[in-house]
Amino acid sequence: MTEPADLLPAPAAAVPTAAAPESPTRFERLFDAFTTRTAGPHQAAVVRIGFGLTWLAFLLREWPNRRVLYGDRSPWSADLADRLLSATHAFTVLSWSDSRIWFETVYHLGIVAALLMVLGWRTRAVSVLFAVTVLSLQNRNVLVGDGGDNVVHLMALYLVFTRCARVWSLDARRRARRAPAGEAGPGEARAVADALATMLHNCAMLVIAAQVVLIYSTAGWYKIQGTRWQDGTALHYPLHLDYFTPWPGLSALLGSSLLVTFALSYGTVIAQVAFPFTLVNRRVKNVLLALMMTEHAVIAVVLGLPFFSLAMIAADAVFLPTPFLLRLGELPGRVRRRAGRTPLP
Repeated sequence: MTEPADLLPAPAAAVPTAAAPESPTRFERLFDAFTTRTAGPHQAAVVRIGFGLTWLAFLLREWPNRRVLYGDRSPWSADLADRLLSATHAFTVLSWSDSRIWFETVYHLGIVAALLMVLGWRTRAVSVLFAVTVLSLQNRNVLVGDGGDNVVHLMALYLVFTRCARVWSLDARRRARRAPAGEAGPGEARAVADALATMLHNCAMLVIAAQVVLIYSTAGWYKIQGTRWQDGTALHYPLHLDYFTPWPGLSALLGSSLLVTFALSYGTVIAQVAFPFTLVNRRVKNVLLALMMTEHAVIAVVLGLPFFSLAMIAADAVFLPTPFLLRLGELPGRVRRRAGRTPLP
């Protein structure tokens, strides 16, 4: 006789559940971010614009003197330059020919490249041209410069490896206009190339930041070893040199006060030595960064070193906070909207 239990359907076989995916490790998350996330696109854009403006302003200002500085009228003749280049192995395309036409071509290509860097047009190719013109002109005559040329020299090389036109550029505007709705994802080869470009960018941004830290730390620790910085009188001397006094009245006013000279000398050393250690505290870093940018602006006016100051301010921009840069980028739009709402008289 059949038991009632025999009439019940057999229980379904247990279906093995798929194992829950393991959460990625910290290393995997960091590697994923390193290969897929462009670090500091706004900071990179400001650095690009800043150094483009610095080099453009320098070339335009020295345009009447270009042949004396780097060309056929330079006291540092082509023969002397070639002898030095044979020892240093520095790169310059100006050593390829002594022709004035060649020199004029390189110099004016430098102006064009600097302008296009500021605008962010075809930046991948233009950044290479920018670096070539910077190296070529600066290595033609290494005796010309105020310290800012070394910073421009280094940053021009680093910018080649960055994706510094992701925002605030004509390239970014062109990409935004061309991107259709529902665009298919990139192919495998393009994805690999994109990951490599992102990694190069992130490495270059890290090197730029490390370079700025190195500049300040070495400058500060070398100053500590100087007796004039130790007794607080170091800034007294440049404030009384004709070469560093574009505004004699202002320089005399600052240099006549022992307290002001002492405070500025010690403040400069403290800020430069402390800067690397403030990077672990965002608020302290931002305050000190603002002070150092202000200091460079003062140096540009008081000591007459505008291009050095512009170069350092552009380099410092790599540490600017993103929210501040976003608000700064919204400023032109706000000005246009307010201008549009203003009634005409």
